[in-house]
Amino acid sequence: MSDSSPLPPVRLRPEAELAHAALSTPLLSRAARLARWAGPDTRVDAGGGLVEEQLPAAAELLGLSGDDAAAYASEAWRVAVDAGLVEIVDEEAGTVRAGEELKLLTGGAPADVLAVWLSALETVVADASVPDLDDVVDALDEGGEIDFSSLDWDPEAEAEFLDGVLGNLYLLTVSEDGPGGDAVPLPALAASMIVPDDMGEPTNDVLEQVSDAMMRLDDQFRVLEPVGLVEYQPVDEALMADAGEEPAASLDDTDVTRYGMVRLTPLGAYGLRARLLEAGFRAPAVGDLADKGADALLDATAVFGRAAAQAETEQWLARREPLAAARELLAAARGADAGAPLRRLRCQQALSLVGTEAEPALREVLDDPELGGLARVWLSERGAAGVPAPSEELVFWLTIDTVAAQLAAEGNSEELQALVEGLAAQHSGFFSAAWRVEHPATADVLEAMGRLHPDKKVAKEARKAAFKARSQHGA
Repeated sequence: MSDSSPLPPVRLRPEAELAHAALSTPLLSRAARLARWAGPDTRVDAGGGLVEEQLPAAAELLGLSGDDAAAYASEAWRVAVDAGLVEIVDEEAGTVRAGEELKLLTGGAPADVLAVWLSALETVVADASVPDLDDVVDALDEGGEIDFSSLDWDPEAEAEFLDGVLGNLYLLTVSEDGPGGDAVPLPALAASMIVPDDMGEPTNDVLEQVSDAMMRLDDQFRVLEPVGLVEYQPVDEALMADAGEEPAASLDDTDVTRYGMVRLTPLGAYGLRARLLEAGFRAPAVGDLADKGADALLDATAVFGRAAAQAETEQWLARREPLAAARELLAAARGADAGAPLRRLRCQQALSLVGTEAEPALREVLDDPELGGLARVWLSERGAAGVPAPSEELVFWLTIDTVAAQLAAEGNSEELQALVEGLAAQHSGFFSAAWRVEHPATADVLEAMGRLHPDKKVAKEARKAAFKARSQHGA
């Protein structure tokens, strides 16, 4: 992902709901219980972890049992320390006391709770990039230092890989053409990091890399689930025991769920967005523009998908009186710059959400060369009386403006191709008139029509008209 262009806007749940979810996560709730349990007799080692003798009592307090009980208790304690729920009083003596952040979990605002949870999340994401503890122990040299070369583990590369995976999961979740709230197959997520975009059939070497990445991700998502970042269905243990199984990237849809499924939770979407913002990405959330002007709304939503643009606009309109909002939108839609057609399209879509109270604002711009066509469409759709018929010049100008907006919004889409075919079919002399339209995008639109129309004769007419338009405007 590039940090220069904005990601699709995410629809976040209310902070109070997210804070409740954070408090309910297994890891943060365990960390809080240990923080309340800690007292004068609690001892930690030089790294701040609970001394080994106290791990059984901590595990029992948390209701943990089995071979991994001590490890889970140790992880919860580490989160408590890192999130400020526990404070080390004397490092030499190894004494602790409850931290200031612990009070926020019960007496703080939702934003305070979420800040504590984000600290816990950072600890867990860092832990997820670390190899299995047994492998680390085996890699210790005689001096007690970790021999990274024997681990085949590059800490920076592993952290970067996991960040990339989480970024792709976020993008798939918030994108309009992504799975939304659906679970993402682990093979697809692994392949998104390994398989080049321009590769047709993956090679055996690439498939093996995808399979290896899947196994790493399986371990990592098991670590990330207890903090509430994801809901995870692990890889079927029976498949991991079957050495003859084909690499996951070659599976069909009927088998793919056995290879792991991961879904970003609403809390996880909040957490990943916070991490992306911290890393310098532009990661908008629906509602960010509610207190901004109409110019900011139209400019920003120009690059949103239609559903996201509508959700953002609905929140913007909810704070304003319909008539005043319509006037502000219309004023912001004016312009002859390259982005103006798409602003007018977003303005038209925004005005479709406004009731008849806005009618005076639309009547005020009937004579405006840039907004008059838009206003007539709005008034006619609502059955308003006394709407003047548009001149032929205005009809052609509005047509060019609309196609320019669609080009900017969707590129060479099937919908735009259908629009182009319809225009050429409805108006036999369309191109002979269109090249004369005084619109900055006339030549570009006609060129696009020549590119998109499937009929070679019509396409040639469009290209000729584009040439005339450029000659007329000296471009």
